[in-house]
Order: sequence, then C-alpha cells, then structure tokens
Amino acid sequence: VQLVESGGGSVQAGGSLTLSCAAGRYTYKRNCMGWFRQAPGKEREKVATINTGDGSTAVANSVKGRFAISQDKAKNTVYLQMNSLKPEDTAMYYCAADSPAPTGGNWYCFAVAKYKYWGQGTQVTVS
Repeated sequence: VQLVESGGGSVQAGGSLTLSCAAGRYTYKRNCMGWFRQAPGKEREKVATINTGDGSTAVANSVKGRFAISQDKAKNTVYLQMNSLKPEDTAMYYCAADSPAPTGGNWYCFAVAKYKYWGQGTQVTVS
C-alpha cells in the first residue's frame, strides 16, 4: 500500500490544518489507517486511527476534542483535521496502514494493529 501525505505547514497557535493521506488501491475492503507523529527527541505517538470498513475512529487523549480523523472512500484518502493547534503539536506527522483489519470497530485499529505501511511524513510546525 503506497501512502502519500500532504497538507503540513506552519501555523500559529490556535490555528487549524488538515492533513491528507492518499492511499493506493486497497487490496482489502477493511483496513486500519492511522496518523502518527514524532517530535525531535521524542518517541513516536499514535494520534488517530480509522477502520476503513465501517469508518470507526479513535483519537489519542492528547488530541481528543481538537483532532478528528475521517476518510473519503471514493478517493482512498484519509484526513486528519487539526484544530486549536498548540506548539506541542509540532512534529512530523506520518500516515500508516495495516491491512486487512480482521474486524470492524475502532478497538483493533487503535490498540492492536501493527502498522506495516508508512508514508514519508509531513511536517507540522505550530508557533
């Protein structure tokens, strides 16, 4: 699965950005797609996941209420809407996929999936 992220950039605190992840043609109808981020000197953090089969989503507590993940099935594209951005959201953001997802719902994609496919990343800087 080829993943291509876009939409990163620089924004002032309190602003918004939307990241996009365009995936190649899915082999399976139900997949896990996720957004991760990694800041310099910090471990990679899982931000949000979506089950492409039924659209179930989950977000990390650190971004709950500010970030949302969604998909456009027709375009094989997953989005990360980021609102009320804070300087601590500054990081490289990566799109990732795990295929197939053996079940629907949000639990497997957020808690269990081992994401095997990764995009190149897109930088988000909040000042």
